[in-house]
Amino acid sequence: MPDIDMELFNELSEFITLRMKSCRGEEHSGDWIEHKAHTDYDIWFIQSGTAKIQIAGIEHTAREGDVIFFYPHIPYIASSEEGCHLVYVHFDYGIGAQQRILNDYQLSGIIPYAFISEEADLFNKSFTQMEKQHSGNRLYLKASLLAVIAKIIELHGHGHYTGSFLNGRKLRKSEGSLDVLQPIFQYIYDHLNKSIKMSELAALAGISEKYFISYFKKALGITPGQYIYQIKMNQARDYLYQKKYTVQQIAGFLGYPDPFTFSKAFKKYYNVPPSKFD
Repeated sequence: MPDIDMELFNELSEFITLRMKSCRGEEHSGDWIEHKAHTDYDIWFIQSGTAKIQIAGIEHTAREGDVIFFYPHIPYIASSEEGCHLVYVHFDYGIGAQQRILNDYQLSGIIPYAFISEEADLFNKSFTQMEKQHSGNRLYLKASLLAVIAKIIELHGHGHYTGSFLNGRKLRKSEGSLDVLQPIFQYIYDHLNKSIKMSELAALAGISEKYFISYFKKALGITPGQYIYQIKMNQARDYLYQKKYTVQQIAGFLGYPDPFTFSKAFKKYYNVPPSKFD
């Protein structure tokens, strides 16, 4: 399968949460300078002019149309020689209980407009509409922000973009890092046709079963059992869409002992039995 690390966001999309804390436009003159570190994720959409961002002594330049993605608690100096107009959003983005899931990836940096034009234009349009209507459609704005973040993740997953703000550093400590779980994710995908035991996964990680379950939930925001169940239900859905396999075959593909047990698990998730899924 493709990059299993980034594929997590697709497989666990039902668990993703996005909370917009604030969003507004700002105009800055040519003498603007700002020293700050945000407490949450922050995205700037450059509407006009240029903005210079200095992080750890390295200067980066964002131009009209570009998108700037900041990670929490990273100090920066922002300035502009000619002035700039930007729209910013403070937000949280997580999977399950893990509200800093993006910290494991090199996404923080300046995304060129050419890479993200469609999604950025959608966001800017929805923001303009919200401003004109005063209250506006905040749900539409949130959906367009989600599209922007999804595009950044997709670009990174395909190797088209790597954020430069962290300069290769990772924000999360080794405890709770997804790196330790990469062999686990691969093992699960390779053994979906079997009943996977927690003791197997813990042994693969080289830690006790109790600590493994705790570590997994801290890193990913959900339990290993929830993760396996989600992957199996995603695969079941895809198999049924193909209309090539019987319920009994799909049950076997996904490690269920019989069609009844599989159907019961499927109905619990989708609220309909596999025989009536469309």
